[in-house]
Amino acid sequence: MATYDNFFDTLGLRGWCGDSSGGGLSSMADLMGQAGGDADTTVWDTPFPSLDALHDSCDAIPQSRDLTQGLEQGFLAIKDSLKVVVDPLTQPLSWALEDTLWLMQTVPWFIMIPMLMLITYAVGRSMKLVGLVALVFGFLAFIDFYEHTMQTLAIIFVCAFICVLLGVPIGIAMSRSDRVQRSMIPILDMLQTLPPFVYLIPLIFLFSVTEPKLYGIAIILYAIVPVVRLTDLGIRLVDQDVIEAADAFGMTNRQKLFKVQIPLALPNIMAGVNQTIMMSLAMVVIASLVSAPGLGVLVLRGIRSLELGVGLLSGLGIVLLAIILDRVTKAALARINASQK
Repeated sequence: MATYDNFFDTLGLRGWCGDSSGGGLSSMADLMGQAGGDADTTVWDTPFPSLDALHDSCDAIPQSRDLTQGLEQGFLAIKDSLKVVVDPLTQPLSWALEDTLWLMQTVPWFIMIPMLMLITYAVGRSMKLVGLVALVFGFLAFIDFYEHTMQTLAIIFVCAFICVLLGVPIGIAMSRSDRVQRSMIPILDMLQTLPPFVYLIPLIFLFSVTEPKLYGIAIILYAIVPVVRLTDLGIRLVDQDVIEAADAFGMTNRQKLFKVQIPLALPNIMAGVNQTIMMSLAMVVIASLVSAPGLGVLVLRGIRSLELGVGLLSGLGIVLLAIILDRVTKAALARINASQK
């Protein structure tokens, strides 16, 4: 006898449930009872009234696997229609990733590394930082990880740029409207707390693993949250006295935004950009599971083939790349703060 048989009998729902009181033996207690053994069932052993426990007493109640299968079948039913809409919108992301990957791998190392050093100096104005960039890329090229490093860097450049391109306007809209902020916060909370691997599950059904947009969308969704939140926070933290002074000078809302609010919020926005780049780098490694190139492939190879040296060195390469990106963005932030004093 299933645990909740008496419950359905008392409510007079046995006819709705069906003549049989369940879908077979529901527990070891039932098996022992059928075999003639003593089944000690106490209140302490009563299971939670979950779908499976209730199904054991009433066939009309679906099982938990019916729920998960229904969700899967529902997604597959709308997959083709969804792809018709999403595929053209995301195709430019594939083109951008493919072109940037081609460029970063085609340009010779003796041109690419000096270019990265020049960019670092233009952003940070620090020869120590330039020396660190040269040392790190020289080391990664020396151990034959140069191509994988350029692939990782290309993906981060494209995805972080798109995160900023989309995230800053969203943050501005949130800062200018409490209603927009209230509607966006639950979405941002969900994106921030969703496990990284979960981003890949629906995308695998929508796109082929050979399409760069598959991992590009996952990286963008995972990494866009900090720049959105900190843009909203930075603009909201602008001193109200400054806003009142701008109003006194007759500035329009557009002028206040671009000449007052954004410049004063720039340190917070740059902090968001820094965190977005770091999260992009973290997701690139996970995205290697769905054909994302770069250092993550070497990490995955070290795990699958138990190649300790490859795994440790590729992990070290990711750490060094993260240090460089962090230092460069922080140097840019320091220059912005210095210029505002």
